[in-house]
Amino acid sequence: MESYPTPALALVEEMHAAAAADPSRAIAFQGAPGANSHRAAIEWSPDCLPLPCFSFEDALDAVSAGRAGSAIIPIENSQHGRVADIHFLLPGSGLSIVGEQFLPISYAVMGLGKGPYRSAHSHPQALGQTRKYLRDRGIVPLAYADTAGAAALVKEMGDPEACAIAPALAADLYDLTIAELGVEDAPDNTTRFVVLSRDALDPATLAGQAAMTTFVFEVKNVPAALYKALGGFATNGVNMTKLESYQQGASFSATMFFADILGAPGDPAIDRALEELAFHSKELRMLGSYRQARVRG
Repeated sequence: MESYPTPALALVEEMHAAAAADPSRAIAFQGAPGANSHRAAIEWSPDCLPLPCFSFEDALDAVSAGRAGSAIIPIENSQHGRVADIHFLLPGSGLSIVGEQFLPISYAVMGLGKGPYRSAHSHPQALGQTRKYLRDRGIVPLAYADTAGAAALVKEMGDPEACAIAPALAADLYDLTIAELGVEDAPDNTTRFVVLSRDALDPATLAGQAAMTTFVFEVKNVPAALYKALGGFATNGVNMTKLESYQQGASFSATMFFADILGAPGDPAIDRALEELAFHSKELRMLGSYRQARVRG
């Protein structure tokens, strides 16, 4: 908690106390109060107790330790791609994905006054989503742990030439002046969040509903292994909407893959495709089946 800028500490302490009194209603999120993940938690469950955590790992640990019933974590952005570290943290967390949410993302420029500004503080994702705006104005981007925390930092710094790129809510929480609204480079800027819990959903409860299944796998180190591993999805007519690779360990000889497919186990076609994938893989780990928040295709 001491890692937050001073203007955010009172709010963080208040929210931690509320969550401690009723952990089952708490939803952990990464960032300071006012971050987009805070918004996502409230939109996912209006009656929840949002629990701010300084890092993604802290948010997942809060669920694992029982301090929160669930966590809501951004996993990808329509403009800036994968959210860093999530693909590494999710498989090792022991938690399961039980839901997803799509949140339209809009940013404001805020500071002690209305500028001009020399530097902008924010999460690297937000800086990437406002790259053109900052470059056109010659504002230097400076990375911080989260968007709303950057707003609290600007308040703490007291530098009129420093601004934050953050949701407009953060300006109200930290008494900053909004210089401009809607500074994201793309008008359809959207982030996909996943909701994680200690207990996985039973795929049988998703029968007849539009569902997603997420998993990670590592294919055997033989020629055409990936081609063979994915063949079962083609022959069984299973739509794979995401396939991303990432390295695990320093050997660079084994590649992990993170995948989303439409549907859930219990569907014979999906069961056959996953069985074939498992046959050609050294490791296959299911991360969860859950309802689609947005129809694909």
